[in-house]
Amino acid sequence: MNQNNGPTRQEKLISLKKVSLVYKTGSKKTTALENINLDIEEGEFVCLLGPSGCGKSTLLKIIAGFISPTEGEITINGDTIRGADWNRGVVFQQPSLYPWLNVEDNVKFGLKMRKIPKEEGNKIAQHYTEKVGLLEFRKHKPYELSGGMKQRISIARVLVNSPLVMLMDEPFGALDALTRDQMQNLIRNIWWETKKTILFITHDVDEALSLGSRVIVMSSGPGRIIKEFRTEFTHGITSDNSNRVKFTTEYKDLREKILDLINNVHADYTV
Repeated sequence: MNQNNGPTRQEKLISLKKVSLVYKTGSKKTTALENINLDIEEGEFVCLLGPSGCGKSTLLKIIAGFISPTEGEITINGDTIRGADWNRGVVFQQPSLYPWLNVEDNVKFGLKMRKIPKEEGNKIAQHYTEKVGLLEFRKHKPYELSGGMKQRISIARVLVNSPLVMLMDEPFGALDALTRDQMQNLIRNIWWETKKTILFITHDVDEALSLGSRVIVMSSGPGRIIKEFRTEFTHGITSDNSNRVKFTTEYKDLREKILDLINNVHADYTV
C-alpha cells in the first residue's frame, strides 16, 4: 500500500486533563493514576506501554466509561464521558463471547441491542466477519475456535458498531507468538483501511513499536505518563508488507531507549 493513503492525524478526539484515580480500602488509600494529561487525535494508533501494575488498564477503563476518575476531566469530542457507550468499543485480553451463540450471532449482538434493522445488520456483520477472515466459520460456536479466532470475533463485534475509538486491553497477550504476529498484522491493516482511532494497551515494547503511530510510556504506580514517542514503523511494515524495519538501527535504538526508560523508572520505584 502507498504510505500516503494511511491514517493521518486530524483533530483531537479524546482529552484527559489532570486525571487521577485513588482507590480506598477501609482507611487505606492507593493512588493508581496521578495527573494524567493526554490528547488522542482522530485516526491515531496510540500504544500505551508500561510495566505491570502501572495503571494502563485502569486508564483504559476510565476512557471506556467503566469507572470514573477521582479527579480531573475526560472528554470525547468535547463532551464529558460519564459512562460506557458503544462509541468506545472495547476488546479485552480474554474474548468476552457468548458461548451459546455462533460467530455470526456474536458479531451481530451489538447491532441487535441498538435495534439496527435485520437486513442491514446482516450485511454489516457479514462484511466485518469477512474482514477478520471468519466468514466460512460464521456458523461455528466459540468453543470450536482457536484463541486467535475468538479474538477476531471480538474485533469484528466492535467494528460492526463503527465506534469513534477502539480500546484494546492487551488483546494478544494470551496468544502464542505466531498467532500474535498474525493478529498484529490484522489490526494494523484494519487501522490502515478504516482509519479508526485505536488505543492499544501492551507491556511489550516490540508490539508497541510495530503497531503504534505514537507510543506513550507510563511509570510504575502511581501511574504517570513519563514520555511519548511519535513513530513511523507501523507505516513501513504496512507499506512493505514485511518486518524489515525491526532490524533497522533506528528501530533498535528506540527500542533500547524505551526499555532503559521503563527499567530505570521501575527501579526508582522499587529500591
